[in-house]
Amino acid sequence: MADLSAFSSRPYRFVVRTLAKYKLAHAIILCAVAGAVTCSVSTQYAVKYLVDALSDPSHHDAIWSAFIFVIALIAADNLLWRVAAWVGHSAFVSVSGSVRRDLFKHLTGHSPSFFLTQPPGSLTSRITATSNALYTSETLITFNALPPLIATFVAICYLATVSVTMAASLTALVAVVVTVMFRWAAQGKPLHRNYAEDAAAVDGEMIDIISNITLVKAFGRLKGEHRRLASVVSEETRSRRRSLYYLEKLRIFHALTTAALTCALLAWAIHLWQKGAASAGDVILVCTLGISILSATRDLAVALVDVTQHLARLSEALTKLLAPHSSTTRPLYSLPTAKASAISFRDVTFGYPNGKQLFTSLDLTIDAGSRVGIVGPSGGGKTTLFSLLQRFYVPKSGAVLINGRDIAGLTDEALRRSIAVVPQDVTLFHRSLRDNIRYGRPGATDEEVWNAAEMARCLGFIEQLPDGLDTIVGDRGARLSGGQRQRIAIARAFLKDSPILLLDEATSALDTQSEDLIREALATLMRGRTVVAIAHRLSTLSNFDRIVVMQSGQIIQDGPPDNLLAKAGTYKSLIDLEVRRLRGVDVAA
Repeated sequence: MADLSAFSSRPYRFVVRTLAKYKLAHAIILCAVAGAVTCSVSTQYAVKYLVDALSDPSHHDAIWSAFIFVIALIAADNLLWRVAAWVGHSAFVSVSGSVRRDLFKHLTGHSPSFFLTQPPGSLTSRITATSNALYTSETLITFNALPPLIATFVAICYLATVSVTMAASLTALVAVVVTVMFRWAAQGKPLHRNYAEDAAAVDGEMIDIISNITLVKAFGRLKGEHRRLASVVSEETRSRRRSLYYLEKLRIFHALTTAALTCALLAWAIHLWQKGAASAGDVILVCTLGISILSATRDLAVALVDVTQHLARLSEALTKLLAPHSSTTRPLYSLPTAKASAISFRDVTFGYPNGKQLFTSLDLTIDAGSRVGIVGPSGGGKTTLFSLLQRFYVPKSGAVLINGRDIAGLTDEALRRSIAVVPQDVTLFHRSLRDNIRYGRPGATDEEVWNAAEMARCLGFIEQLPDGLDTIVGDRGARLSGGQRQRIAIARAFLKDSPILLLDEATSALDTQSEDLIREALATLMRGRTVVAIAHRLSTLSNFDRIVVMQSGQIIQDGPPDNLLAKAGTYKSLIDLEVRRLRGVDVAA
């Protein structure tokens, strides 16, 4: 899919690009609407002929011709509207779906740093708001704004057959009124954008509270959150009220102007009839067309101010959603499949956005097939190494390499295929166990899923669930215990079968009874692969080939566990601390 960030400062070009995918459907809709409106206005001209025929007894044959003409126009008017609506239902819904798909694809292309400063609820609500705003805008423009515009043009053309001066005068007045309305509506855009931002903030707050409702109730903060949300909602209602009142001022101005022009037009038509310059049919035509024109400008004004509000929300949402991705490197190659892969951090300098620099010229090489433990105090850079290796963040300088190739040039598919992760905080989808395990390899067979679950020692609890592998795990796996979720993550890694395995406290949530079994499963999983593990329980790394101790973004110790344990240093201190802690637990027991 093409990069959409180019549209972040030109949101309406994104709209045009989307509409262009359905050119034929929109052409049919426009033609049908134009034809329907033309037939509707022409009906009034046909009525003029009918009235003139009725006024002249010598034109009896013309009466029925005029009657048939009127009926044909009415029938065509109704038929064309139905064609426009039928095609519109399909096209507008398709546009809405296309917008959501494109925006979601672009949104998920951002690095994790983007989501640290953007509430997820606000982002998802903006996608929905954008889709709804575009659908509503299309509907309003097609069925509310475009018809009165066409009707005004056609009516003025017919009005010119009675009096060119009247038609020209009315055209000038309508142009002035519409121009004033346009400019006035444009000046209210900041109000509408403020309302759009506040509405998105309300959505984000509600989703944030609901997603953390357990924490809210655990700390007895429900009333506090209610007050917080009430404050945000109050600000949103004030913004919406200001936006609506501004639009209402436009409508009041137009209503007064329309009333004055209608009176003037009717008086002019009667004056022409008194002078003999117009027939009775002409007077009726002028009255009906004049009222139609002025009513059309009212409908147009109402539609335009409504469209302005929706387009403001659309523009605000697109500007946020189409923000450029932090990494713009174009993928150049993919890695060949390998059972194990070498990893290198070469002269890497990195700091988080708006944060202090963490790594300065960091060098670290991990041989293919080796098992390396990363330890050290919190904030030392252990998790950041994992993030850089997975290209969640991009180094300011230097490079991260797999098998000698810079991952900046890797296709996303190749990079993800090369790495399997068992995280500390396991994330599961609100789907079945089967789907969550298969997420590691969507094309896996049911037998392969079952075998992965067995190797991860999941069968014991899966067989006790009401629907087995088809059991829905709940939001983020709420129906499973922490240890069960951890084992599902291990099963997912088994199934993915990647050459690089990242373990982030992979046994941290396991109970003592199952920990030995899981260690056996992990031993099988690690065999022949390159393994990098973060661990606070250093006993889990005793059989690793190498330990890297990190502190404040620097490697302060590096070597086999036995060698590091044999000499004074941070690693020995951490081991001694862990031993004393375990002995303290034993004594207490």
